[in-house]
Amino acid sequence: MAEYQNIFTVVQATGPVQHGVELGHGNSPRSGQPFLIHLFGRLGNAQLGPIYLGGLGLASLICGVFAFTIIGMNMLASVDWNPIQFVRQLFWLALEPPAPAYGLGIPPMNQGGWFLLTGFFFMASVLLWWARVYRRATELGMGTHVAWAFAAAIWLMMVLGLFRPILMGSWSEAVPYGIFPHLDWTAAFSLRYGNLFYNPFHALSIVFLYGSVLLFAMHGATILAVTKYGGEREIEQIVDRGTASERAALFWRWTMGFNATMESIHRWAWWFAVLCPLTGGIGILLTGTVVDNWYLWAVKHGVAPAYPAVFPAVVDPALMTGVKP
Repeated sequence: MAEYQNIFTVVQATGPVQHGVELGHGNSPRSGQPFLIHLFGRLGNAQLGPIYLGGLGLASLICGVFAFTIIGMNMLASVDWNPIQFVRQLFWLALEPPAPAYGLGIPPMNQGGWFLLTGFFFMASVLLWWARVYRRATELGMGTHVAWAFAAAIWLMMVLGLFRPILMGSWSEAVPYGIFPHLDWTAAFSLRYGNLFYNPFHALSIVFLYGSVLLFAMHGATILAVTKYGGEREIEQIVDRGTASERAALFWRWTMGFNATMESIHRWAWWFAVLCPLTGGIGILLTGTVVDNWYLWAVKHGVAPAYPAVFPAVVDPALMTGVKP
């Protein structure tokens, strides 16, 4: 019989569905009868439901629907309400911020007012969902690690759409809503401020981005590799270390050069992932407010070489001797 390979197959435990732990006083009841879907089990948990929304979740979804609808209707209006063109040009359509002339004022709706209204509903939706994540964790007796990781992403979002535009004195500095327009804004932003690659906080953000991807992938792979020894029961292995933990730690010590336990690897990955948007947000916030040109900043601080003098120096004719005015 071939050895079981859990990278290709998933064991699905079928049995009575779980309704979850009891919630405390003041919580809305869960709704829906849970049931199992085999295809869902191929990717994660096969059980769907029961669903808990609650007041915060409902308010968040309402604000999110408002923001999504305003964006969609403005994009549809930009193609003269033609649904075919809307589908064809969807990746290029955008809801743009107000023009620089309006500064931090409130422009007419068709001149950026819809953009500001969308930003309000979008930010409200995200912040309400953060409050929901935090409250659900505390109600279930969990730590609030997920909420604070989510807050790191919210920090970057608010830097791009709120904090930096306010410091720059214009809503026009905000990022447009749209797929390719968003990417175009990123490219133009880098060019305008002397190549963002010379921004040290941008470099740190990329380090933590790639680092967290590598850590998560290697940790997931390591746990899959020792599930035959019960490695997926990580909490048990933290307090009662077994052969799965021993083998995984030995593997990391021999291949990566440092020890990682069933608990510490999650701290490593959590911090790497959280520091990605934190450092990225700092880099964006400094751009245009403190540093106008990151390449010149890098030259000044010895990070990057100056451009070589390929052409002869240009001399102002008015300064040349023997020339009559």
